[in-house]
Amino acid sequence: MQFSIKKALPHILVLLGFVILSLAYFSPVLQGKEIYQSDIVQFIGMNKQQKDFKAQTGEETYWTNGAFAGMPTYQLGARYPHNYIKKIDSALRFLPRPADYLFLYLLSFYVLLLVLKVDFKLAALGALAFGFSTYLIIILGVGHNSKAHAIAYMPLVLSGIVLTFRKKYIAGFLLTVLAMGLEIVSNHFQMTYYLMLLVLILGLAYLVDAYQKKTLPHFFKSVGILFGAVILAVALNATSVMATQEYVKESTRGKTELTINPDGSPKPITSGLDKDYITQFSYGFAETFNLFIPRFMGGGNGEDVGKDSATYEAFRKLGATTTQAAEEAKRAPLYWGEQPIVEAPAYVGAVILFLFVFALFLVKGRLKWWLVGGTIFSLLLSYGKNLGFLTNFFIDYVPFYNKFRAVTSIQVLLELCIPVLGIFGLVRLFNSFEKREEKLHALKYATAITGGLALLFLVMKSSLFDFVGVNDGFYSKNYGPDFVDALKEDRKSVFTTDTLRSLALVLLSAGLIFAYLKDKLKENGLIIAFTVLMLFDLVGVDRRYVNNDDFVASIQMNKPFEANEADKAILQDDGYYRVYDLVSGPSKASYFHNSLNGYNAAELKRYREVFDFYISKNNINVLNMFNTKYLIAQGEKGEVFPYTNEEANGAAWFVNQLKKVDSANDEIMALDSLDNKHVAVFTKGKDELLPTESKTFKVDSLASINLVSHAPNNLKYTSNNSNEGFAVFSEVYYGNGWKTFIDGKPTEHSRVNYTLRGLFIPAGKHEIEFKFDPDVVKTGSYIALASSALFGLLLLGGLFFQFKKKKATKA
Repeated sequence: MQFSIKKALPHILVLLGFVILSLAYFSPVLQGKEIYQSDIVQFIGMNKQQKDFKAQTGEETYWTNGAFAGMPTYQLGARYPHNYIKKIDSALRFLPRPADYLFLYLLSFYVLLLVLKVDFKLAALGALAFGFSTYLIIILGVGHNSKAHAIAYMPLVLSGIVLTFRKKYIAGFLLTVLAMGLEIVSNHFQMTYYLMLLVLILGLAYLVDAYQKKTLPHFFKSVGILFGAVILAVALNATSVMATQEYVKESTRGKTELTINPDGSPKPITSGLDKDYITQFSYGFAETFNLFIPRFMGGGNGEDVGKDSATYEAFRKLGATTTQAAEEAKRAPLYWGEQPIVEAPAYVGAVILFLFVFALFLVKGRLKWWLVGGTIFSLLLSYGKNLGFLTNFFIDYVPFYNKFRAVTSIQVLLELCIPVLGIFGLVRLFNSFEKREEKLHALKYATAITGGLALLFLVMKSSLFDFVGVNDGFYSKNYGPDFVDALKEDRKSVFTTDTLRSLALVLLSAGLIFAYLKDKLKENGLIIAFTVLMLFDLVGVDRRYVNNDDFVASIQMNKPFEANEADKAILQDDGYYRVYDLVSGPSKASYFHNSLNGYNAAELKRYREVFDFYISKNNINVLNMFNTKYLIAQGEKGEVFPYTNEEANGAAWFVNQLKKVDSANDEIMALDSLDNKHVAVFTKGKDELLPTESKTFKVDSLASINLVSHAPNNLKYTSNNSNEGFAVFSEVYYGNGWKTFIDGKPTEHSRVNYTLRGLFIPAGKHEIEFKFDPDVVKTGSYIALASSALFGLLLLGGLFFQFKKKKATKA
């Protein structure tokens, strides 16, 4: 027992250090403050209705009316029965947010390096290089929590895979199940997809190595074990995976039936997102050097250049007061790359990049090639439209690649690969079997390449770059050419400062290794020196963009929206209706009302299309059919007021005619002038419940249908009609989960008006109910329960086997 504690003590101390560092970086959490994350503020608005429903009833709702006129909550933090893998994840994230994600970064990467048989001290150093990489900190600052969550578990998944390929079949299988299960819990399938691409590169390297060493049976055995592990990991998350898969087909990530754009122009047919949308954020070739020099391209769109800057003086000359100029100088648009907007540069670190180049000359074998391959692969794909032939190939031919936007995000792979190889440079440096001459040779080339590159940029900056941004025309028009000249001057200034900074860090890194090779510095001393240098390098840049100023009082995050006078007036109406906010942010209305607005990357496709065609243009005809009783507008003096729409159709109504059209294009175009209070339109052949031709109904003056109770997942109506009729409901159609009942008997409803629900109702008095009770949640929960039980048994069996094996070895 004493030996085991002694062996575990270094790791315990490292983990304790990770906890302290995570809390130290985000120290305001210790005062009860929370980081202000813009995306999370929008999420809170979207999530409010389902959260309130859970608080009031104790039940989970898988549908919300709070956003986009109604949508499933699968991507809005829905909680599922028997999701025990989520409980493990919650236990690992025991620190206050966002310190919990930083701790996960560090922990997961530390485990990966330990599995790769790296000494714990170097493993801890590598974890710092990964965890404090600027992009990983930035996404915490803006609230991309699910992305950070998924990235954090990537190294842990790779750990299980590496263990399996090293013939640690039981440990590798169990760790892969656990890690992959946690990866899926994060619910960011784009990051998980990128991880899969990296795993394919890793697998290819192992395959080539196995072929050369004639160990193919072991390779394929490992692949089989890993395949089984992934299947079990997916099963642990069965509900969320199945629900997402069901939903994505109907979301903006699925295939559209339209072949026209809102302006009538032809729309390319695609099974995923539009190419322009996918590649809107594409990395420029010159931006590659942001990885090495933080503000190579000016940094972000809002850099703090201070009072000594040319930008500050330019604002003063434009008539700004000293206070106004100082405020504007805190958010100077210095970024001059090609992307629409950049929060901060994706800086990997001059120190770790130097070690990465150093390792290229020392590290050999499959480890080097899959790490280098992953780095180059992710960099090339991040160029997006700037390397169109490769990007277009992936969009057109690689499965699921066209489901994801912001191609620059794939750089998370190089954010992972570079620190691993960089640390292995130090591993080889400390390896006594490596010749000193080879180490000096590697040092010479690494210094010449990285230091020479920085020196070249310093000497040739004026001839190599013009420091002109894509938005400078806008600034010139609005502020004058002198203002743009001031921006260019500040861009050159930060370029020079940060290039000198990176050059100094390279020379210091090279000097440390040289001192070690000349026996002037011991191994532990070198590791400590690199730890200090690494933290100085990365944290120094990170704090420019995410620091204590980003924290606010807890209540400001928990209750981020305050009702204005328009909201308060609307809330006096306790009826059932929708609100369209023309003034506030995308999800503020969702916080208070059943809203047409919303903020989510995967809303229902048909609703988004109707929004783009009509709602965004304030088409009152379409607003009426969504029962939009109130519009929040702004007066001439800037005052916000609620406009009452007396023409809103109400919760449901009987129509006189079902009108057939021939295509989805015809159906959506018909909404513009459709008399939707009396006519509903449908596409022929899309629903067997609907007639094959247009049909008329007799609706007398006494016919009525009224909403008698409503909840997000349950709507009840009463109808009275002397004739058989067809009712249209101002509810978004979603066929996977909404169950319909007439007088308690199950029936089916249809989609009409491109995105609403319609229902045939017999003559007489009836009770109609819509209940959102998705079968996918029930089925998935049973699978998750069974899979969790199986994993528990396998884990106990694995531990018992290892115990017996260890006992037998000692005997």
